[in-house]
Amino acid sequence: MSKIQVLLIEDNRFLREGIAAMLDDHDDFQVVARSADGDAVHQLKKKDSLPDVVLLDMGLEKADSLELMTLLQHELPTVKIIAMDIIPDHIDIVEFVKAGGSGFILKNAASEDWITTIKAVASGEKVLPPILTHSLFSQIIELALKNGKQIPADSINFTFRERQVVDLIAKGMSNKEIAASLNIATFTVKSHVHNILEKMTLNTRLQIAAFVNKEGGT
Repeated sequence: MSKIQVLLIEDNRFLREGIAAMLDDHDDFQVVARSADGDAVHQLKKKDSLPDVVLLDMGLEKADSLELMTLLQHELPTVKIIAMDIIPDHIDIVEFVKAGGSGFILKNAASEDWITTIKAVASGEKVLPPILTHSLFSQIIELALKNGKQIPADSINFTFRERQVVDLIAKGMSNKEIAASLNIATFTVKSHVHNILEKMTLNTRLQIAAFVNKEGGT
């Protein structure tokens, strides 16, 4: 399999070199360019290989990260962008997602989380760290309830697989039946159900089914 090509934009040199070294040491990745700002885009135009994923620091000092993200999407329309931050602001995350971002990773996350997130985003999934997803979408849900409105199904950032599991739960299928339908392990289904419950701030799979049926599907 070909390696996932990564463009790294991080203005902290120590962190930039550390992230690059971690990815280059992994067989599945190749850092094709690195920069402290948008100069990485110009670097790439001189190369034959374009990135699959961009790791973009959300706290750049010499550039507006969201404006740079717009530039990247214009210059590299097929690229998927993952934001990086230490202490993210919920508003920044919302703006990043609205702007078309595909993933978010905490800079202090374990190396395994970096690897998993980049691979997932490269394969087409949308990824937010569980702690951020739960906190952010809990606020959305609470606000909707306070205003007497239904919870918008598209406000919950499910991965593609999680959405499949939600749909099958709504049809009344058991974990074992879902596993057989999706050709995955029952343990994997249980893991997805756990993540779905956290994201929806619900307690049981029956509540998932009730929510989906009320909303008319996902």
